[in-house]
Amino acid sequence: MGVTLTGTIRDFCAPSIGTTCTRLTDFEGAIPGLTTGMVASTLTGGLPTAGGAIVTGGSTVANFAKWYVDSTGFNLSTPTSLSLSEGPAGTFSYSSSAFFPIDGLLYGNQGNPHNYHFTMHLEGLLSFSDPTLGADKIFTFTGDDDLWIFVDGKLVMDLGGVHGAVSGSFTEEDLKLLGLTAATSYDLDIFFAERHTSESNFAITTTLEIAPPVDVPEPGTLLLAGSALLALLSGRRRRA
Repeated sequence: MGVTLTGTIRDFCAPSIGTTCTRLTDFEGAIPGLTTGMVASTLTGGLPTAGGAIVTGGSTVANFAKWYVDSTGFNLSTPTSLSLSEGPAGTFSYSSSAFFPIDGLLYGNQGNPHNYHFTMHLEGLLSFSDPTLGADKIFTFTGDDDLWIFVDGKLVMDLGGVHGAVSGSFTEEDLKLLGLTAATSYDLDIFFAERHTSESNFAITTTLEIAPPVDVPEPGTLLLAGSALLALLSGRRRRA
C-alpha cells in the first residue's frame, strides 16, 4: 500500500532559448544558502506569495509570481505525481538523491546531464491522530533547493533558498499550535524548486496520515452532467 500525491511541474529555461523562453535570474543564479522568510505564512488563492526575504533568497516579487503558475515565455508545465511507499505500517516515504523528473522534457536539459531548473507543486490531504500529549506523529523532509509545506493554507515548513540538502520537520503538536484538530482532513500543499546545478535531493518520511487530493469536477463538467441527466429524465417522461 502507498499513497500518490499529484500536481504540476514547471520547467524554466537557463540559459534563455532564443525567442522561446527567457531565463529568470532565479535559476542558475546566486547561491544564497538556506533562507527562511521568502514566502508569506499563508497561501493566497492556493499559492505562496513573496515574503520579506525574497530578494535575499535569490528572487524578486515579480519573478516569484511566475514560479507556480503558467507563465508564457518563462516556463512550460506538465502534470506530475509522486508515490510514497508504506513500510513499516503507518510510515510513508519517498527518497531520491537524483530527483530529476523532467529530464529531456519540456525545455530539455540544455546541454546539462539533467534538467536542473524546475518548480513543483504537489497536493494531497493530511490528518493526524493524537494518542498522547507528546509529539507522536512526524513529517520530515530532506532536500534541495527551496521547499515550503502548507497545511490548511498555513506554512509549516520553510526551507527556502538555493542550498545543499537540508532537513526540516513538523509534528501533530506543531499543527495543533496552528489551531488544527485531530481526525480532520486538511489540504496539504508542497512547493518545491530546483534552481541550480548540480544536485537535486528530495526525501519525505511521515507517520502523519496522508491521502491523495479529492478530485472536484470543473463547473462545466457538472453543467454537462446535469444537462445530460435532465435530457434523460425528459426522454423517459415522454416515453411514459
